[in-house]
Amino acid sequence: MSERPPGSYGVDAPRLLVVPALLAVAGLVQAVLSRSWWPLLGVLAIGACCGLGFYASRVGKFVVWGRLLDGLGLRGDEEVLDLGCGRGALLISAARRVPRGGAVGVDLWRADQSGNGPDATLRNATAAGVAERVSVETANITALPFPDESFDLVVSNIVVHNLRDFGDRDRAISEAVRVLRPGGRLLLADLNHTVQYERRLRTLPVTDVERHGLGWRQWWSGPWLPTHLVSARKG
Repeated sequence: MSERPPGSYGVDAPRLLVVPALLAVAGLVQAVLSRSWWPLLGVLAIGACCGLGFYASRVGKFVVWGRLLDGLGLRGDEEVLDLGCGRGALLISAARRVPRGGAVGVDLWRADQSGNGPDATLRNATAAGVAERVSVETANITALPFPDESFDLVVSNIVVHNLRDFGDRDRAISEAVRVLRPGGRLLLADLNHTVQYERRLRTLPVTDVERHGLGWRQWWSGPWLPTHLVSARKG
């Protein structure tokens, strides 16, 4: 199975690329006007940072999550929930691994990803051949519209940190655990607040709580902005 499913998945956090792009243009202009090579060093550094972020968005996350999902030893009949599914990169990757199950994505469809929207997600599901087992809902991850113990696996990639309130982040973690079935697993990857997620999980009915870095493939511009994974199993 290829790590990147067919479809169009946009770019994560496209607004973050605007400032580096402007700085790179300014550096090039300065190099021309001053007839000096020194500004080009800054341009190269900015380009390297942008390149890492672009790689993480377009390639790295697919590689990392493909390996994480394959490492779970899924039976293939699980029900999966993706918190903040965006255009479906993780949602569809999970759906491809549960041919007898289903995958549900929830999102508020904001501009954290270019071209974000439920129609784009469903088009990608069709392109990947998993439309019959993928569905999407508009919902807030702090108040999920699902009964208790609805899913075998809950996943999320670079989403929960968008909740600015400490209490909202705790509520999102609690909701993720609430909808998990006994024995179900939770995998949350994020840039910030993962220590908070770990602490919150240790107050909830879960076991095997772990937190670790996901490596250079999910560096969002460099080692100063890494992605960490927090995982747990519901008791």
